[in-house]
Amino acid sequence: MRRPSYPSEPDWNFLGLGRRLSEFETSRYLILPVPYDATTSYRSGARYGPEAIIASSRFMEFYDEELGFEPCRAGIHTLPPLDVDTSGVEATVGRIFRAARSALASGKTLVTLGGDHSISPPLVRAHAARYRDLHVLQFDAHSDLRDSYMGSRFNHACAARRMGEFAGVTGVGIRSMTPQCAALVKSGGPFSMFTAGDIRADAGWIDRVVDALGEPVYVTIDLDAFDPSVVPSTGTPEPGGLLWHDVTALLREVARRRRVVGADIVELSPIPGLHAPDFLAARLVYKLIGYMEDARRDRARGRSSVRK
Repeated sequence: MRRPSYPSEPDWNFLGLGRRLSEFETSRYLILPVPYDATTSYRSGARYGPEAIIASSRFMEFYDEELGFEPCRAGIHTLPPLDVDTSGVEATVGRIFRAARSALASGKTLVTLGGDHSISPPLVRAHAARYRDLHVLQFDAHSDLRDSYMGSRFNHACAARRMGEFAGVTGVGIRSMTPQCAALVKSGGPFSMFTAGDIRADAGWIDRVVDALGEPVYVTIDLDAFDPSVVPSTGTPEPGGLLWHDVTALLREVARRRRVVGADIVELSPIPGLHAPDFLAARLVYKLIGYMEDARRDRARGRSSVRK
């Protein structure tokens, strides 16, 4: 399969921003593409997700009608795509960790585009090293709590298990797991879970999720958390998932009531000729940046409801 190809134009970046809004020095947010999907267990193609997200983003409006401003005015710099290490997944995990650690040292907020979910544990590790008491909010169809899968502890089916080595993890939208994974959640420890069924049965589910989170929060969004009628372009789609307003309503409330310090969006496996999921992923990235920026502005004005 071909490697993703990123055009070399100076404005080939998220949203197609001009230099004034995309320079590294003046940007508050960083976008890191990680085109890697070596651990996918069914349909590959998530390596093309970052390219599709960036391409779609270039045709979005800057103005967010919900927030009433243009989040990109805070500056969004797109880093070069991270080259994977072909010697194996462990080497790639190390490379992702070092790239994230370097990006975070700048003091900016990092949003990473995957790629399969195996890229998330090293990102969480890098954030946990910078932010004490980090808690992960995991949007996902699958629990991802296997200790090993297909001979690897770094498989995408083990992503939440590995993230739990560095932070508490709260899963949302889960609807596929093994008995062992269910028992692990019930036993306590760093994992908690809100299944898709829990969400449908409880009108107050957003408050319950936010209350379960520590602070600060890292957000990881596996796009198969969405119902496949909305996002069919994933490697392992599961019926009965979340809808657009479910996800964005929770993200906005989490950003308002907790300090969100980083995020990733993974597992977009583009389907040729089907562009709507690519645009959804791009819009979701921009929405999350907008929510973080809105919360930052509120804190600056002394109106924060973030837990101390």
